[in-house]
Amino acid sequence: MLLLCLALLFGFLILFWSADQFVFSATATARNFNMSAMLIGLTLVSLGTSAPEVFVAVASAFEGSPELAVGNAIGSNIANIGMVLGITAILIPLPFRVEVLRRDLPILIIVTAGAGLTLANLYLGIFDALFLFAGLGLFLFRLVREHRRTYSMERAAEISDLDEIPEMSTKKSIVIFLFSLALLLGSAELLVWAASEIAIRMGISQLIIGLTVIAVGTSLPELVVSVSCALKGQTDLAIGNIVGSNIFNILLVLAVPGLLAPTALESEILWRDYLLMFMMTLLLVLFAYGVRSKAKVTRLEGGFLLLIWVAYLTSLYHSSLT
Repeated sequence: MLLLCLALLFGFLILFWSADQFVFSATATARNFNMSAMLIGLTLVSLGTSAPEVFVAVASAFEGSPELAVGNAIGSNIANIGMVLGITAILIPLPFRVEVLRRDLPILIIVTAGAGLTLANLYLGIFDALFLFAGLGLFLFRLVREHRRTYSMERAAEISDLDEIPEMSTKKSIVIFLFSLALLLGSAELLVWAASEIAIRMGISQLIIGLTVIAVGTSLPELVVSVSCALKGQTDLAIGNIVGSNIFNILLVLAVPGLLAPTALESEILWRDYLLMFMMTLLLVLFAYGVRSKAKVTRLEGGFLLLIWVAYLTSLYHSSLT
């Protein structure tokens, strides 16, 4: 068991490091091919913090563990709101930007409701994946069109300013890109293998592992980015990071197992896990549009979100013992 835990930790460390290198090298390559900063910010960099979830989902599907991928997608969204947003808001209250209130939060609600439609029959298949991918295409099209003149560069700043990415030759950036891609795939495979073996030895389902260990682990980049942005005074970016990541998790990460490994789902994933994700998303919207909070997540509200998340993990722990 100790070896499996070390493999899990090693997989996480390599996954995060290779995800950063993947984003940096892809951005440098795109810049060398004269791709606009706006397009880089809205695609490669925006996708950066969701890269761990995406590659874990791909590895899970190929390893025959689609439940782990589904649990990762839903569990990451729960962790993003409860753990990441909760901890960040406790440190510094988080105001909502006008654009997020008008555009991004309504889209998050629609996307979350759409995820419920795909899960309602307790089966995630190819048509569900195509439905989610179509939503992803519309979301990216809307980003490019509506944010062209507003805060496209702010989107790029969710991880780092493009100016901070070192200059690379095209050859070097492509080599690093391919190397980091291989590391991403390898570390994701290691992570899925270790998590699956731990689940088997502990006698708990892969869904629970995906909702807890994998979800928390793959949400750590969002936590680092959000806390970093908040401490730098970029509190609006902290919320934008969470909202954007949750949208990507549903439209992209949840679609992967449906496309690569269609599977039947346990009923708990609908009435327990999806329902909590939807309720916490509604809470976020309530805090955003509520009169008392003045369009921000206060420290008290952040503590409440964190408390819900801890209670959820506790309930999962007790259910795994029965």
